[in-house]
Amino acid sequence: MPDVMPLQPPLPADAAALPFLPALYVAWADGDLTAQELDALREKIQAAPGLTPDSRAALEQWLQPDAPPSAQALQTLLEKIRTAAPKLAPGQRASLADLGLDLSTAPASPETQAALEAIEDALGVVGSEAARELLDEAAEEAPPAAEGPWVRTAELEEFLDGELRPLRRQIRELLQQPLFGFEYGLSKEQQRERVLSQLLELGAQGLGALSYPTEYGGEADSGKFAAAFETLAYGDISLVIKYGVQFGLFGGAIRMLGTARHHDRHLRRAGTVELPGCFAMTELGHGSNVADIETTAVYDAATGEIVVNTPADSAHKEYIGNAAAHGRLAVVFAQLEVGGQGYGVHAVLVPIRNDDGSTAAGVRIEDCGEKEGLNGVDNGRLWFDHVRVPRENLLNRFGDISPEGEYVSPIASPSKRFFTMIGALVAGRVSIALAAVTVMKTGLTIAVRYGAQRRQFGPAGSAEIRILDYRTHQRRLMPRVAEAYALHFAVRRLAERFALGLEEESREVEALAAGLKAYATWANLDALQECRECCGGQGYMAVNRLPSLKADTDIFCTFEGDNTVLMQLLVKALLSDYKRQFEDMRPFTLLKYLGGRAAAAVGEPSPLAARTTDSEHLRSASFQLEALRRREARLLDSVARRLRHRIQRGMDSFQAFNDCQDHVLSTGRASVERYALERFQEAVEGMEPGANREELDRLRALYGLHAIERDAAWFLEAGMITGSKSRAIRAEVNALCREVRLQAEQLVTAWGVPEGLLPPIAKQA
Repeated sequence: MPDVMPLQPPLPADAAALPFLPALYVAWADGDLTAQELDALREKIQAAPGLTPDSRAALEQWLQPDAPPSAQALQTLLEKIRTAAPKLAPGQRASLADLGLDLSTAPASPETQAALEAIEDALGVVGSEAARELLDEAAEEAPPAAEGPWVRTAELEEFLDGELRPLRRQIRELLQQPLFGFEYGLSKEQQRERVLSQLLELGAQGLGALSYPTEYGGEADSGKFAAAFETLAYGDISLVIKYGVQFGLFGGAIRMLGTARHHDRHLRRAGTVELPGCFAMTELGHGSNVADIETTAVYDAATGEIVVNTPADSAHKEYIGNAAAHGRLAVVFAQLEVGGQGYGVHAVLVPIRNDDGSTAAGVRIEDCGEKEGLNGVDNGRLWFDHVRVPRENLLNRFGDISPEGEYVSPIASPSKRFFTMIGALVAGRVSIALAAVTVMKTGLTIAVRYGAQRRQFGPAGSAEIRILDYRTHQRRLMPRVAEAYALHFAVRRLAERFALGLEEESREVEALAAGLKAYATWANLDALQECRECCGGQGYMAVNRLPSLKADTDIFCTFEGDNTVLMQLLVKALLSDYKRQFEDMRPFTLLKYLGGRAAAAVGEPSPLAARTTDSEHLRSASFQLEALRRREARLLDSVARRLRHRIQRGMDSFQAFNDCQDHVLSTGRASVERYALERFQEAVEGMEPGANREELDRLRALYGLHAIERDAAWFLEAGMITGSKSRAIRAEVNALCREVRLQAEQLVTAWGVPEGLLPPIAKQA
């Protein structure tokens, strides 16, 4: 026999029961009711005045947990409500109780209204939204978010580009040509050849030799080279890295470490990519510890040759760009030995391929294979089996072997000579920091534009709203927009100082390069993850670029120096006042320095300042800068005290530093954030009034205040803010996020990401 359909409760017919129908519908439409919820509703309906026994019995049938109404019965009930209910006037906010009373033709008593309101409370719904949903009527359209003061985008872009705007514009236009466009689904080999063709075009246009002397086809302008590297990062990051390897590391090492004989023979060809080359420093077993690499370069006085050898597998050169496919000459860093005496790390030019592309004698090359990203770069491994090269192949600007077989150097100190020779690493760190900020800008441009167009959810009965209008979305993206602006000014200033090449600033620039490279690359990766999530499934699509931006720049956190190590280098420099004693880790020099440093008192904050919570104060540069400067000073002072205490107890300086590494990393981050805020404020002060100055100052306020909020626990522990001030800071960050959101599209457009390189989800409407 066919199953018998269960009987469905009839619709209550009398006028006294009609006011309760909306509550019945909402109760069941929102999901199955529990027995306890049904008992509570039944109790309130039974207690309602004016109901006849038949009405109570009819309503009772709708409140049986074992016999819930079917979908058809609920639909019938909904149609009954919509037929009987009057239309709501535009903008009217009727509660569920009001709607129920409107269904009845009889006058409503105060007791009935109170009963309906009690039922509405028991249901736990927003009555006005439930009423509109029942009637399928739209709420009054919310007005669009008001625009803030208009950002003069073209003027701001010109300001951000600075004096090298013509070069930046040239590269932006170049990147939008078909040769530099994106292609998906290519094999590793196809990607490498495509990137090589792009590199050749850059070389042909003179963009590779920008930092080389004019007699070798360049412009002798390292600032232009850094700007080119930075701007190229709007495009394929594989090209950026191969550009840096060929022209910056390989050619740069020849330029900075070599002399005229090397320049005359190699530099022009390096700048045009006629001579592809490698920078072979990193070894498998030593990573960031360059001083202890194992590759040897032993001078053979009998033949006048240098013998380059890989003594153990841990000494092979690892992850060397240009090695797997294209490179022909390598700058090999090795331990130089002359006359049985070791002179530390030096660079030697070693051929790794012949002109026909075959591997050179005594050299073994392996392909690193497919990587997480950057598959357009041919990373490889190198081994040398007693490879002989002429004595003249030693890059001899800072250390040479005379024709008589004697080692000579203009720098007596081995430590100073070592750090001078690896100065190429500083250029690499500056360049990577610049590129990381560019990629961060690209990701944020994509996410902000998408968020300003994509609609999701919204008030009941009304249109969906833009996801960028949600506070959580603003909280995720707006502080990062501000951080990208702060890092823009910080890293640009670092690049300018590096380009000047002032000897008296070299140690400070090296320390800043270490800290900013670490901070910027971490910030970029963090921002890209937020951008990916903020774009939902679209952010996961290759065509929308966020996956490749993440994959290609993940390695930024570990190459050109592991970030954790670099942050420690920054703090060592801060502790030693840019002197060499701390780097040598010698206890007798360390104790003397730290004794004086720990004795320096750090002033206490004003009790009034710790409690002040008005908006003007919280947004002021003076408050924010004082807070970040005090934090850095206190952290530096306390880590010095911790180190001194351990060393005085007999712990060696290396172990003491290792014991305080968590403290050291916090100090490094605090130092970089202080530096970035200072550079941001300088940029704002350098602007003409009205020329986007107010808009940038708002971003500066957001960056500074968010940095304080992010480390609120430390500021509270230090007594620099109170609990009420911490809450006020949180509220002020919310307000700033809302204000910056109103200009967000204009602010990211001013970064000048080439429109042709932006994916479909970031195209302007």
